[in-house]
Amino acid sequence: MKQYEIGLYEKAMPELSWPEKLAAAKEAGYDFVEISIDASEEKIGRVYMPREERRALRGLLWESGMPLRTMNVSALTKYALGDEDDAVRERGMDIARRSLALAADLGVRIVMFPGYDVYFGTSTPETVRRFTDAMNELKLLAARFGTAIGFETMENAFMNTVEKGMRWVETFDSAYVQLYPDIGNTTNAAVLYGTDPLADLRLGHGHILAFHLKETKPGVFREIPYGEGHVDFPAAIETVWALGVRRFVTEFWYDKTLPDWRGELLKARTRFADILDRMP
Repeated sequence: MKQYEIGLYEKAMPELSWPEKLAAAKEAGYDFVEISIDASEEKIGRVYMPREERRALRGLLWESGMPLRTMNVSALTKYALGDEDDAVRERGMDIARRSLALAADLGVRIVMFPGYDVYFGTSTPETVRRFTDAMNELKLLAARFGTAIGFETMENAFMNTVEKGMRWVETFDSAYVQLYPDIGNTTNAAVLYGTDPLADLRLGHGHILAFHLKETKPGVFREIPYGEGHVDFPAAIETVWALGVRRFVTEFWYDKTLPDWRGELLKARTRFADILDRMP
């Protein structure tokens, strides 16, 4: 039996139907797909999916043999849980609650929340308090559904390292609130702070649910092709493997300028499978 699973971030594919997306991921050799709940109204609309539509999607997942196992709720960047605007925060809370419910219905195991109190604005004691209050409610909902929340290490100083993420894991003190680090973001933080990115990863021992494999450059956090950035993927994978991590997701974006997007899926999966297959 294979010792790990590797998933595909949904946004690495163009806008296709679910049958087409699942088939493309399967053809490229992935084990699962990470569903996106981003800040677009189309993607947010998924959390309001009617019961019959949820049942139909679950049937499709079963029939295709390609499950959804992780969910990326990046909508919580725009609708931050610590926002001082009550309307913005409440929209974020509604999205977060409904995302956990949707995940439970679809068989998603891990729901990724971005590690921000607020992104579009300045972090203050009040935004931190609001974020803390929000998560104290949401951790109990996650426990009710039996679906884990994983904080993703992000771009700004609030939670851009595993060390900072662990402070929040300890604060919320719940089996259902853990970490889902992004190695590209933590590598950038290590350059910024002059620290060791692998030592930072080790601080998450026993609390890392899954691992985002994303390429970055110093100060640049998105849409860097694999091999053109500064992330040491073999060393990072070896480090988290030793910590017991066995679930990985290739996080990259569909590039319409590339003629063979299906080939890019296969190339990314092969790149990391070659590393993972060498792990003891």
